[in-house]
Amino acid sequence: MDIKTILMIIVSMVFINNFILSKFLGLCPFLGVSRNIKPALSMGLAVIFVMTLSSIITWLVYRFLLLPLNITYLRTIVFILVIATFVQFVEMFILKKSPALYRTLGIYLPLITTNCAVLGVTVLNINNFFVNNKPVEFSFIYSIIQGFFAGIGFTLALLLMSGIRERLLLNDTPACFRDLPIAFIVASLMSLGFMGFSGFNF
Repeated sequence: MDIKTILMIIVSMVFINNFILSKFLGLCPFLGVSRNIKPALSMGLAVIFVMTLSSIITWLVYRFLLLPLNITYLRTIVFILVIATFVQFVEMFILKKSPALYRTLGIYLPLITTNCAVLGVTVLNINNFFVNNKPVEFSFIYSIIQGFFAGIGFTLALLLMSGIRERLLLNDTPACFRDLPIAFIVASLMSLGFMGFSGFNF
């Protein structure tokens, strides 16, 4: 296993190709849950969990089911079913363990099911670590690492945004910019800042 490749995956997923700030995927929970740090952190942890386990299961399904049966054209449908299953599991777990957090996350928790960032990382795993319908060496481990650190990047963006939005509540923001308008402006500036990481090379 190549340490350089692992470092490239980590830096790429957290900074260079951050799903929210570089690829603009998963903006619904990003803007909806980023008003306060606590729900943002909880959502981030849930996304890390779902992304990591979805990466594991979708790699196994693709490698041992879709490829042997030559039905890779069903990849998107199958991956969405896997993601939906894990989101339901996370939703039931949070509801049982912390009803208050469940109410705080509200509609945005089921939205992980349709979170294009989660689907995006599973598709990216297949595109990056399968060549000519054959897994590259250590493909499975690379997929897990990529899924986990894509979730870390998602959480980092959520925490940065929630911290800024909490500070904005203390400022005298013009009425026309309050809530979502100023959130879009902040997200745009954050995205420009993250574009600076694209100069990294190994």
